[in-house]
Amino acid sequence: MPRRLPIDTETNLVEREFAVVYAPRRQRDRFPENCVEIHASREAARAAAEPKQKRYPALVYGPCRSSEGFRLFYLLEWL
Repeated sequence: MPRRLPIDTETNLVEREFAVVYAPRRQRDRFPENCVEIHASREAARAAAEPKQKRYPALVYGPCRSSEGFRLFYLLEWL
């Protein structure tokens, strides 16, 4: 009989986060971790954004490990 591993509901390895994302082209839907700056709230991300420097507030999901070994954040929505 196969044995199932228990699901750890106490751990959140990947989460939704408010962030400022450096995005020269806003058509992309994933960003390397060095382009993402996590913030505590939606308001903090909006306040830290600098559109002239191409740094936009966003809701992201991550970090996720890519097949190439990079840590990526996925765009859920621009704020």
